[in-house]
Amino acid sequence: MDNSWLVIIDPQRIFADPASDWGSPMWAGAAAVIGRLAPRFAGRTIVTRWVPPEPGHRVGSWVAYMDAWPFADRPATDPYFDVVAELADIPARRVDAPTFGKWDVLAPIVGEGADLVVVGVSTDCCVVSTVLPAADAGATITVVTDGCAGSTPENHASALAVMGLYPPQVRLLDVEQLLHEK
Repeated sequence: MDNSWLVIIDPQRIFADPASDWGSPMWAGAAAVIGRLAPRFAGRTIVTRWVPPEPGHRVGSWVAYMDAWPFADRPATDPYFDVVAELADIPARRVDAPTFGKWDVLAPIVGEGADLVVVGVSTDCCVVSTVLPAADAGATITVVTDGCAGSTPENHASALAVMGLYPPQVRLLDVEQLLHEK
């Protein structure tokens, strides 16, 4: 883990709030794992945030997407997009993107051929949308399976199964396996 970056995908209130249409029932367990891992990546941690595309910059499918989810059509500064309180104090670089995948904003920070340890939410959306392009670009990725939270346990398992099809570029480990090998 000495050269790895910890990438915490979208640990935001909108995904953690059980009352949110996007709230993950798996969030509490994933947050505990993330809190456990973060101190091991001092100086090499990135926290991403999904923010809605600006109304004037929505193109193609983003128009229909934001129409389908009007509760999320808020300014990027809305507190619902804040990092959850239990992870807000993690020392990290912070990057925002109005896209599911975050590889475009991560690549300039981590560089080519990066080694990434990925956790976050939602496994079946923003995590898989980040991991696959990163692997395609040459990154080596470890997805911490219990450090990710899916929209449902079934969707979480399906997304892990897809990412598991990409060895050796993508490895799936739980936190105990990761800590045992390092």
